Amino acid sequence: MKVVLLQDVKGSGKKGELVEVSDGYARNFLLPRKLAKEANAQAMNELKNAESSRQFKIETDKANANSAKAKLEDKTIKITAKAGKNNKLFGSVTAKEISAEIKKQLGIDVDKRKITLDTDIKAFGTYNCEVKLYQGIIAKLKVQVSEQ
Repeated sequence: MKVVLLQDVKGSGKKGELVEVSDGYARNFLLPRKLAKEANAQAMNELKNAESSRQFKIETDKANANSAKAKLEDKTIKITAKAGKNNKLFGSVTAKEISAEIKKQLGIDVDKRKITLDTDIKAFGTYNCEVKLYQGIIAKLKVQVSEQ
C-alpha cells in the first residue's frame, strides 16, 4: 500500500515522503496513529503542492541572500569605540555590535551568529569579516574601528 508519511517513521521514511509499505503495517500501525495517510489523489495533490511551496521558499531565500550579498560585498562598516592606553579598546568589538551597525548603516538584518571574524577586535584598525547569508552564499566586508 502506498502512503504519504505525516511524521518521520523509523525504518520507513521521513515526513512528506511517498512510501510503499505492507497493507497490515499501514492499516494497523501507521494509519491509526496518524503517522501516515493513504496515498489517494487528494493526498498526492497536497504532497505536490507542499513540495512546490518548499522549493519556492528556497528560491526566494536564495534571491534575498544574493541581493543582500550585492549590498554587503566589499563595503566598510565604521564602528567607533572607547579606548584606553596604547590604543587598546575597553573590551572588544563583537559580532553583535557589527550586526547592529550593518542594520543601522546598510539596512540589512544579519544574525550575529552568521558573522565570522578572522581575529578578535581589541584594537583600532581595519579587520576582515565574513557574513554567511545562505548555504554557499558568503559576503566579505571590512570593519573599521576608530576612536570616539
